[in-house]
Amino acid sequence: MQDFVRNLITEWRQLELPFSGETLVVAVSGGADSISLILALNDLKKREKLDHRFIVAHFNHKLRDMASDEDEDFVRRLAVEHELELAVGHGNISRQGNVEQNARNARYEFLARTAENAQAFAVLTGHTVNDQAETFLLNLLRGSGPDGLGGMRPVRDMESEMVKRRESRSGTFSSNTEPLSPFLPFAESTVLLIRPLLSWAKRKDTENFCHHRGIEFRYDTMNEDIAFKRVRIRKLLIPMLEEFNPKIVETLAKTASLMGERGEGEKARKRESEKDGEIASELRLRDLRILPKIELYELLRNWLKEQRGNLRGIELKHIEAIERLIHSRKSGRMVELPNSQAVVKQAGSLQFEDLKVEKSVSDH
Repeated sequence: MQDFVRNLITEWRQLELPFSGETLVVAVSGGADSISLILALNDLKKREKLDHRFIVAHFNHKLRDMASDEDEDFVRRLAVEHELELAVGHGNISRQGNVEQNARNARYEFLARTAENAQAFAVLTGHTVNDQAETFLLNLLRGSGPDGLGGMRPVRDMESEMVKRRESRSGTFSSNTEPLSPFLPFAESTVLLIRPLLSWAKRKDTENFCHHRGIEFRYDTMNEDIAFKRVRIRKLLIPMLEEFNPKIVETLAKTASLMGERGEGEKARKRESEKDGEIASELRLRDLRILPKIELYELLRNWLKEQRGNLRGIELKHIEAIERLIHSRKSGRMVELPNSQAVVKQAGSLQFEDLKVEKSVSDH
């Protein structure tokens, strides 16, 4: 058994994942990370270490013309060669706004729909240590709080991921997969999102595994386009940081993991402390003005998360603007938030308003 495969089954045990009887949807783009994941999983199945039904799920974003179709053909041939089930989706991603985010939203919609149709236990993706490090830096540069700096989790429920995707979605993409209803009951089916490579496999490990297996994986040329922030972080920022710390990728990923574990612990304590009551819908200014900055920022983030359902799109600049609003002597002012929402100061308190709801009510 190759080291890559051995490491995967070791991680499988540590994550306490089931060894048989489930349907698992594996996201496969054609790149080294996802190809190495599905090949290693199939190897474990042949060795009778795992006994699951694996479905290869490929989403063709149609962003690179012929190259995108060649990616799809490559994944189709791979599925046939290894006798794996295949689900394919096609998208027409808008280039308006954040193209990366539009494509990611469409892909997760497709993966969630595929999992629902197959009554799957989980969706698996090939995110690696490198992806975790890049995500940490992205969130750090945005001014994210502890939740954002916690990065990706190896296991989470798909419903939480889809809520995050819906909140960030601008409505600027379309695909041939039916859009998910905001009320799709993922919580009832408890579909998980699992990243079994996240804590141990680096990008060079997945590429080496593919080379060892004689697989010429596909390469997305958009990964070279420094117009994308993540690519600039990968190609420019991380190499600079490696001059100070050659193991910066591992260090950043570990920091994200520690932040995530800390965040999960705080959430658990918060749930315990809130059993007897909910977070107030309004925050009194006189209470806020006496808090140290770090406590104020944490309170504001928790309050906004309670009101909005998540913190997607909330950056440090929004928290700082609310802080200025708190200490301003003027009343009746507001801080605008993403998704047509706002924090309003009036009657000695901060109140959260959904401007879209207000508008729709006034229209009638």
